[in-house]
Amino acid sequence: MSAQNHTQKYLQRVDPEWYRSRLFGLMCWMVIAFIFLGGRLSYMQIIKGEYYHRISKNNCIRRERIKPFRGLIYDRNGHLLVENRPSFNLQMIEKDAEPLDQTVKKISAFLELEPEDIMTKLEKGGSGGYEPVLIQEDIDRNTMAAVSAHRFELPGISIETRARRHYRHPSLASHLLGYLGELSPGEIRAAKFWGGLKGRAYVGRFGVEKAFEDYLAGEPGGRIVQVNAGGQVVDVLDRVPPEPGHNIYLTIDYKLQQMAETLLGESVGAVIAMAPDSGEILAMASSPGFNQNHFVDGMSPKEWQSLSGNPEQPMMNKALQGEYPPASTYKIVTAMAALEEALVNINEEVYCPGHYQYGNRLYHCWKEVGHGRLNVVQALSQSCDVFFYHMGKRLNVDTLAKYAHGCGLGSPTGIHLNGEADGLIPTSEWKLERYGSPWQGGETLSIAIGQGYNLVTPLQMAVLIAAIANGGTRYQPTILKTIETVEGKQVKKGRPAISGRLPAGKKTLETIRKGLWRVVNARHGTAYWHVRDKSIEISGKTGTAQIVSRKKGEERSEEVEDQYKPHAWFIGYAPSDNPEIAVSVLVEHGEHGSSGAGPIAGKLMRSYLEKNTKES
Repeated sequence: MSAQNHTQKYLQRVDPEWYRSRLFGLMCWMVIAFIFLGGRLSYMQIIKGEYYHRISKNNCIRRERIKPFRGLIYDRNGHLLVENRPSFNLQMIEKDAEPLDQTVKKISAFLELEPEDIMTKLEKGGSGGYEPVLIQEDIDRNTMAAVSAHRFELPGISIETRARRHYRHPSLASHLLGYLGELSPGEIRAAKFWGGLKGRAYVGRFGVEKAFEDYLAGEPGGRIVQVNAGGQVVDVLDRVPPEPGHNIYLTIDYKLQQMAETLLGESVGAVIAMAPDSGEILAMASSPGFNQNHFVDGMSPKEWQSLSGNPEQPMMNKALQGEYPPASTYKIVTAMAALEEALVNINEEVYCPGHYQYGNRLYHCWKEVGHGRLNVVQALSQSCDVFFYHMGKRLNVDTLAKYAHGCGLGSPTGIHLNGEADGLIPTSEWKLERYGSPWQGGETLSIAIGQGYNLVTPLQMAVLIAAIANGGTRYQPTILKTIETVEGKQVKKGRPAISGRLPAGKKTLETIRKGLWRVVNARHGTAYWHVRDKSIEISGKTGTAQIVSRKKGEERSEEVEDQYKPHAWFIGYAPSDNPEIAVSVLVEHGEHGSSGAGPIAGKLMRSYLEKNTKES
């Protein structure tokens, strides 16, 4: 019985129908599986194919931009002023840094940053996941070594070596050289710079750095790299090297620039030294200055406020942006106009009793007891106000304005620096449009001695005195000597550019030069006791620009607050017979031009000429 049952069961197992049913069920399950796999593959390759292709590419092959070295800046003698130094920047690629929370926590310990701060930087970076985001700039070598030692525990973290701008003499020529500023997200998105540059980058924002940005910046390169799952580069597949920026040689003399700033000291003002025969700027100082490295290294809001909110305006280049009444330096223009219009000659004398009556108002001379009888040469030498009141009455404001404009006042000089101010040379039409009232004759008297509405920049006055020195040619001031490639090939050369001639003939200029020589070298000259130098002959003109009107004798009060003290001017050139240097000095609230500004100009010119004599 038992054997029979076993036989029946065996026969059932080998029954073909039983096998068919089992096989059919298995095939159904296989078909369902293949349909599912086919559908999934279709979804991934057709519907999501582009997405996964991009993911795969970013995980394997990436394009990286290589930033160029910025060009260097030298003085006229090859002294290096601005260079680049290596900087180690830690950056993160968010998609490679998974798990992100753990990676952020680990890297924060190395950088002494809160994880929340790092997450904020990632959010602001707006990279889309596969663009590197700067986490910390210019890390020290100890931090770099620690991060490198744990690189396998820090996916998505890399250290990039970049060239960082460095100003070798912090604060020296800060307004002239300028500084770099970080690109804003808007500028990057607008592809304004370098074809839509990603990541943190700097461009020139002021001074030479901005004026010659196109030459200094260079052209970026790039490379195609293969990375592993952690975002670490395992191979460089292709590379296009960047083109470094060009080097710029300026016209300034480093040592003269240094001396100009030393002489200014803590005074607020500006000093400009210029070559009279070419317009080359030999020195341009503005005080107070600022440390340009802070703009690259980064500054706190408090530090920025200390600069932007400082009443002495350290961010202003006072040499070309400061506008001041020219005071008695303007008497050069008044004398020029009177001589050229034949309203006075070199022999005519005007009596100065210490005041001048015009209508019902008494206009005082700076010398209360008066100068007595003076001709135009003596009047320039002693800066007699009364003499020039007479000249103002003979002339008129519009004629004075014509000569002032002819001397380059009231309009930018054209120097290759941004932000140059116009100044102001008033006319009768200007006053009518501005104030709705006609010009008054008494106002011309103030204009004739450089007060009233007159405003000029120290650079404009440097151009004027340089033109007086060279015989009447107004050169456009220039700061560029040459631009060269890193291999030393000359790309561009600065050349003298004539912007015009003074509206004066040879005889008039000779007369004015005689007066300017006597300012410094004649015993009654206003600069005799403070500027005269036995080793060289200096010519020039002093000026004391009143800030507010004062009553007679008030200027001698020692109780006058500093902000109400007059500005001090001196413009001059040396040597008198064959000028090699022209100087314009403005000291805010320096009181008297002879003592406040004159010594600075005298020492600067003597130093320059002594140096040139030794070198020759």
